Amino acid sequence: MDIVLFGIQGSGKGTQARKIAAEFGYDIFETGAELRRIIASGSDLGKIAASYMDKGNLVPLSLVMQVTKEAILAKPKTQKILFDGIPRDREQMQAFDAMMADVGRPFRCLHILLPEEEALQRILGRAKVEGRVDDSDESYIRRRMQIFREKTLPVIDEYRRQRKLEDVNGSGTVWEVYGRMKKAMEREDGFT
Repeated sequence: MDIVLFGIQGSGKGTQARKIAAEFGYDIFETGAELRRIIASGSDLGKIAASYMDKGNLVPLSLVMQVTKEAILAKPKTQKILFDGIPRDREQMQAFDAMMADVGRPFRCLHILLPEEEALQRILGRAKVEGRVDDSDESYIRRRMQIFREKTLPVIDEYRRQRKLEDVNGSGTVWEVYGRMKKAMEREDGFT
């Protein structure tokens, strides 16, 4: 069964995704990375995506879903996928759910819960250690967190209401969180 992974910026979502993928054989699907790959391929779809991204515009939902669907259909049906960064809002959720039903891929969701202030301190700490300029601007980080709260939290709440989502405590070390992630996966039928 596929996984949709949610978590506020700084929650360790990318790190946990890589650990799950390595241990359980998931392919990670990140919308941004897939769009960049398609643009680099020079395909017709890539040229259309580039026409938006080159101007700094958001890629339309229909194109995001087309890119996502093509990436899914290019994989064997037996290949489990971990989705990171989609769906981001209710409109994407409706399109994503319909597309996943259309291609016959059931999924469950994991949400790494982390208090916003703890997430912010992680990001600022990481910026100092790794010299990441985009992670050192507190107002920029807070804006991204606000978008997550306004757009993505309603999606998480809806999946929780549908009983398709497990919350995982994101505080602690990478390995402590990963242990909780694995327990959450074991609680749900068909994750692994």
